[in-house]
Amino acid sequence: MLRTRPDGYEVDDDQNRLQLEVVHEFLRTTYWSPGVPRDVVARALAGSLVVGLFAPGGAQVGMARAVTDRATFAWVADVFVLPEHRDRGLSRFVVEALLEHPDLSGLRRIMLATADAHDLYRSYGFTDVADPQRYLERAVPATELYQG
Repeated sequence: MLRTRPDGYEVDDDQNRLQLEVVHEFLRTTYWSPGVPRDVVARALAGSLVVGLFAPGGAQVGMARAVTDRATFAWVADVFVLPEHRDRGLSRFVVEALLEHPDLSGLRRIMLATADAHDLYRSYGFTDVADPQRYLERAVPATELYQG
């Protein structure tokens, strides 16, 4: 799946185009994965449906991924656009491409967690969890995961 905007930005699901260094350098500084090791990022990408965001000329400037069984469920994660490419509608471009990917068609549930992009996701039909008592998590703080 390749989508190109008139200004030359592209979204592509070809994992061979992903630039691991770009992805790792960004993710290791985020609130959701501080200090994440490069090998963890590589494994996460390999096990996910990923759409990369590329600037004219081919440099990777963002991405979105879904952890999914491609049949019933997906978890959207690691959505980002590098700061120097923001305010151009690229977040919408990459999120829309991921959500419209054929491998996510017909899923019963797509979920995500965010601290700062609620309006973006609500514009695509995401809502607060209707019955939060049904959902549990087992979480280890990232600061404890990536030590040593």
